[in-house]
Amino acid sequence: GTCTANITNNLSNRNLIINGAMQVAQRGTSSVNQGYSTVDRFLTSNAGLDEGPTREQADVASGTTPYTLGFRKSFKTTNGNNTSGANANDYYIIRTILEAQDIANSGWNYTSSSSFITLSFWVKSSVAQNFYGSIRSIDTAYIYPFETGSLTADTWTKVTKTIPGNSNLTFNNDNGAGLYVSIMPFFGTDYTASTVNLNQWAAYSLSTQTPDNTSTWYTTNDATFEITGVQLEVGSVATDFEHRS
Repeated sequence: GTCTANITNNLSNRNLIINGAMQVAQRGTSSVNQGYSTVDRFLTSNAGLDEGPTREQADVASGTTPYTLGFRKSFKTTNGNNTSGANANDYYIIRTILEAQDIANSGWNYTSSSSFITLSFWVKSSVAQNFYGSIRSIDTAYIYPFETGSLTADTWTKVTKTIPGNSNLTFNNDNGAGLYVSIMPFFGTDYTASTVNLNQWAAYSLSTQTPDNTSTWYTTNDATFEITGVQLEVGSVATDFEHRS
């Protein structure tokens, strides 16, 4: 009669991300402005675009896997017309910011390489290609870059990344920015380098955040990019998404 299953994340309130299901959009459901302009807690930042993208709270189509798992909303970007192409200083970022105290008090032993947090999310692009993202600590400037893997056009894909601690990390017990969770539809070469190693921590540098990006999505007019079901939890396993009212 003894349960021997190694389940440590069986409690509620395990998702450190707020509004990961994109349910709340108090500022409006559509905007061409960067910053916090539509879906709560998720901002966008961009530079060098000839025509700014549209950001919106979109509906997840019925019949798709995210829909069957209870997701009804996504954060969607529709790319503009970038006629000048992909320039070195161009970028477009989607990001959510966690307070340092939420990481410090999460139960993650973030200075130990044998203690983990797990990031999971659903993503869909109208252009088939690989994209990059990162986890970035702010109190000590370190970055952990990752990739989505090659996405099939117009197909929802679940991405899961298990991230170890690192002895260089520090998170202050305050309400300042502690952790950036970002995904980049595009980074120009001013921010990338072929020498960047994925899936490991490194000292943050503005010019070496991810490997060099494919520019196909960025230079495709009206290309779309969607995410939903963003969850960050302590532990080495991605549990089922914690739906909240």
